[in-house]
Amino acid sequence: MLSDKNNSVLVIVDVQTKLAAAMPADELKNVLRTSNILLRAATTLEIPVLATEQYPQGLGSTHPDIKSQFPDNLVTVSKTCFSCSNSEVFLESLSETGRKQVVLVGMEAHICVLQTAMGLRDHGYQVFVPGDGVCSRSVNHKRNALNRMINNGIQISNVESVLYEWLQDANNNHFKELSTLIR
Repeated sequence: MLSDKNNSVLVIVDVQTKLAAAMPADELKNVLRTSNILLRAATTLEIPVLATEQYPQGLGSTHPDIKSQFPDNLVTVSKTCFSCSNSEVFLESLSETGRKQVVLVGMEAHICVLQTAMGLRDHGYQVFVPGDGVCSRSVNHKRNALNRMINNGIQISNVESVLYEWLQDANNNHFKELSTLIR
């Protein structure tokens, strides 16, 4: 199955300042890069974007490198539950988009991303997780989370695949602009 720009929602899960400080530097760099590329593409292609913050009083607000790229109409949901699918506010916001595919990026892969992916799948959504758009404090935890998701019907992808699936054709009016983001 491919992600479809007309049926996708980009969800940025808990990319927060204090949590980011605990991530391996290279992994964090990948998550920030992937998130920003997909944010830019989603904004350009008019794909809805949602973001979550896990207990922001303790873990801080969304990382400024991400927050500065948020579209004006972005919904940010504060939560204490690990799975976004256990937040009524999040589920209502997602449902209002009318879309059935969710592209998840964020942290930590083995906790909030994993639980969200499984929960959204159980709610009937098709879930895509770019492996280069998620991280955990431990690379082994990330690897384990990606394997668990694969074994449970979650589509593990990468930023380049998602971007080109959203574009669909080199004749897309935004192809030149957006393809430069991954070079």
